[in-house]
Amino acid sequence: MLKGLANAFRLPELRRKILLTAGILLLYRFGAYLPVPGAPFQAMLAAYQTGLASSGPLAVLNLFSGGALSRMSVFSLGIMPYITAEIIMQMMQAVIPSLGELAKEGEAGRRRITQYNRYITIALATVNAIGYFFLFRSYGVTFAATGVPEVVHAIIVVFTMVVGAILIMWLGEVMTQRGVGNGMSLIIFSNIMSGLPTALISSVTGTGNVVLTAITFLVIIAIIPLIIFIERGQRRIPVQYAKRVVGRQMMGGQSTYLPIKVNTAGVIPIIFASAILYFPAQLSVFFPNVAWVQAFAGSLTGGWVNWILSVVLIVFFAYFYTSMVFNPEETADQLRTQGGFIPGIRPGQATVAYIKSTIEHITLPGALFMAALSVIPSIIFWFTGNQLVQAFGGTSILIMVGVAMDTLSSIESQLKMNNYDDFFK
Repeated sequence: MLKGLANAFRLPELRRKILLTAGILLLYRFGAYLPVPGAPFQAMLAAYQTGLASSGPLAVLNLFSGGALSRMSVFSLGIMPYITAEIIMQMMQAVIPSLGELAKEGEAGRRRITQYNRYITIALATVNAIGYFFLFRSYGVTFAATGVPEVVHAIIVVFTMVVGAILIMWLGEVMTQRGVGNGMSLIIFSNIMSGLPTALISSVTGTGNVVLTAITFLVIIAIIPLIIFIERGQRRIPVQYAKRVVGRQMMGGQSTYLPIKVNTAGVIPIIFASAILYFPAQLSVFFPNVAWVQAFAGSLTGGWVNWILSVVLIVFFAYFYTSMVFNPEETADQLRTQGGFIPGIRPGQATVAYIKSTIEHITLPGALFMAALSVIPSIIFWFTGNQLVQAFGGTSILIMVGVAMDTLSSIESQLKMNNYDDFFK
């Protein structure tokens, strides 16, 4: 692995991409500590620790923002507005035929969909920023010391948070286009990793049980190889190519396989499910004193309702996203065009049905594995209260391992193009 990392820095283009990605992540972390103009930093931390931190929904939102929410920083909104907008666009493509056709128009269509996604992100960010401002004020956070009229300061705070969300969206797109890996996933990765020291300290001081913390940490480390095994698992469908004469040469006749990953959707189902379950928590900030609204948002982010909905949504999005990225009709048509066929299966609709059936059967175990790994740590945290389990439970560890593997795969592909050894042989 060290040799592969050294090879990555030998390639000028790949080295620039890695350094660009690292630089953007450092810039993002700086923004997570930069408070909005006039924000009472100490008062905000005190209010969060005494009131907001005890609220499950906002504690999780703070985790996904990398602690930016508790500091009332420029990047307090985090990545959630963009992810929520992406979910909306994905669902609309499946429901609205015109958007579905637009997604198939190549680069021009994708640019228009991306533009729509940006508009929705800005709208959601504005709503969330207004809600957070009133939430902070309800907990006694005041801006009177600045001497600026409250209305003017409210506009400044909301505007700064919305601009911060736009900057996060732009930084993520720059990383995706010019860096390595998926920018939005890397931002979530950095947010979760930034909470590791705090989670370790809180786990020891909160429970007072160093042994329990050590066991939890070792269990998390032990689960990583199992996650990697499932992530790299494949169902290989054998494919045979018929012999044919092209000019004076005999082509085809070889055997290969069509790989179908056990977890084709990656970490997308977990991210999407988390965004939907925590969206009511984002809206609940408008009603900080309404008990039933807070109770409803809390039930969706913790407890048996959250556990059941997490399993259902993860399985649903695993099938939904797999159907979006893997089209059996197109795959069968490509095989037929290239003279390939699956032994024992007739070309055409029989091949389509066989591939579709295989995908449906192989997706379910992967989805259930992700769901179990996401829900079981939540149940453990419900009974133990260990902060390390909450911060680095199944959802967090799955996202971290999935993003790390996707990033390494992106680097590996570029190393192989230049005949360098990759990370894993």
